[in-house]
Amino acid sequence: MADEPRYDRIGIGYSATRRPDPRIEWFIRDALGDSCSVVNVGAGAGSYEPDDRAVVGVEPSLTMASQRSSEAGPVIRAIAEHLPFSQGAFDAAMAVLTVHHWPDPDTGLRELRRVAAGPVVVFTFDHRVHSRQWLVTDYLPQMAELDRSVPSPEAIAQALGGGTVTVVPVPADCLDGFLHAFWARPDAYLDPAVRASISGFALLPPEMVTEAMVRLGDDLSTGRWHDRHSDLLGGNAIDTGYRLVVSD
Repeated sequence: MADEPRYDRIGIGYSATRRPDPRIEWFIRDALGDSCSVVNVGAGAGSYEPDDRAVVGVEPSLTMASQRSSEAGPVIRAIAEHLPFSQGAFDAAMAVLTVHHWPDPDTGLRELRRVAAGPVVVFTFDHRVHSRQWLVTDYLPQMAELDRSVPSPEAIAQALGGGTVTVVPVPADCLDGFLHAFWARPDAYLDPAVRASISGFALLPPEMVTEAMVRLGDDLSTGRWHDRHSDLLGGNAIDTGYRLVVSD
């Protein structure tokens, strides 16, 4: 349960700001196809779990698991690298914005492939695109260093035995408050509740984050941010690096 302390720290109130976005949900549900049984590894509070089939969640953190809906499927306390299921126990497997937290991604991905008789669906991000977004380049370049060891979407597909990589555009009004969800709503990052549910903030020294947010607030109040990023204003959706890996 190596990652439990981290999730216990950032997981409080997670379900309030990390709600499934229906446009992203469509990508995941479509990739799962007609699978009747699904295991969701790194399930957290249960975001994006389909409600029309049997789902079992796998989650190491009690803080996260306790925020699952009363209507959600059962959750088992375990880690990706050691899934307590037999080979092909599920029709499909899914993992949503979690691989970058796994101590041993390759082993975890092999476990995903082992327990799924059908598609494995991984929602992840491309570090190369992720690190070029304004939040990182302008305010917190240290975030780029946190994710340098994260496997690329192509590497994830390879670890799963092959698969496709699809760009998942992030809507300007995205409901799921992950790191780059607020690319067109920069003032959202000034809210401590929003930052508290984003691991990129939680893993940096608090004083570093505070200083960066002071600069962002100043740039917003003076109009500098809007001048610098006028190309983003009025956009509906952009590629901020999020990817869907599907291995059939």
